[in-house]
Amino acid sequence: MAFEALIRIMAALNDVHLSLLELAELKKAALIQNDVEALTQIVTKENKWIKQIGELDADRVEAIGQFMIEKNFKPNKRVTVSDLTKIIFDAEDKKKLIEAQRQLLNTIRKLREQNQLNQQLIEHSLAFVNYSLDLIVGPPEDDVLYHRPQHQPSGYKRPGLFDTRA
Repeated sequence: MAFEALIRIMAALNDVHLSLLELAELKKAALIQNDVEALTQIVTKENKWIKQIGELDADRVEAIGQFMIEKNFKPNKRVTVSDLTKIIFDAEDKKKLIEAQRQLLNTIRKLREQNQLNQQLIEHSLAFVNYSLDLIVGPPEDDVLYHRPQHQPSGYKRPGLFDTRA
């Protein structure tokens, strides 16, 4: 039955998001420790999980379509789980679906919060790197780029790199 398949897919989506949440917490530790190698490994794992989420989401859409056909509704790819809760009249099934949705949304909320924290850590790290570079190299407003010479008054001489009077 398509309903059980949908519940299994929702549970799998929750599991994958929980795995991403664990990786986000590992990423936080790697960012704090400035461990670039660990960050690279974490990002590679994240990409694998994100690909799996895309596949599971496609399966979810297909399961919803099958469920709609079973209930003699016209399948529509835009029907969401929330929409399904409105057309399910069996109390036990509705409870299962709402619980699966609640768990997934809760996990996604936690993941979003952790990712926002990691983004702030990355921004602070970049600000520190830029500050350090400014201390070493000098501020970026120094004449680093070539500028076309403007018309200079005839008595003006551009200072050279070496003092020729020595």
